[in-house]
Amino acid sequence: MRTLLLVRHAKSSWAEPGLGDFDRPLNDRGKRDAPEMARRIRKKNISVDLLVSSPAKRASKTARLFAEELSINPDQIKYVPELYLAGTAEFIRAIKFIDDSYNTIAIFSHNPGITEFANSLTSVRVDEMPTCAVYALTGDSNSWKTFMEGNKQFLFFDYPKSI
Repeated sequence: MRTLLLVRHAKSSWAEPGLGDFDRPLNDRGKRDAPEMARRIRKKNISVDLLVSSPAKRASKTARLFAEELSINPDQIKYVPELYLAGTAEFIRAIKFIDDSYNTIAIFSHNPGITEFANSLTSVRVDEMPTCAVYALTGDSNSWKTFMEGNKQFLFFDYPKSI
């Protein structure tokens, strides 16, 4: 059994007009939302083994804030350049290369790709993953290489403003 959490990066700042998209930081709300969403995961008794992130500043900072809240060494975050503005194929490739010693992973990335990928996994659809949203599912595969071919079951969808 494998558990996959898809996390859209937290709210980013547009305060610096000349800053490139890749380098946009989190704004204050994003810095509050990320730890809160990690706490919600912890309250569901989900123990995350590995964080996998786009290297873009807003996604990597979201992953680091999750790591801190989940007591994961931030040096252990795996950065996958292809997850920056990824489509479904890039998410699938990233998952296939996860070591099978990890049972529960969280992937941090961007819209629209993360919403499209989430909607391809189970019958539960979301219109759009808001910033810092978490879409969670399990799969009956014993290996990440075969995760996409196995049966998958939706667990939950949560986002900061859902409460």
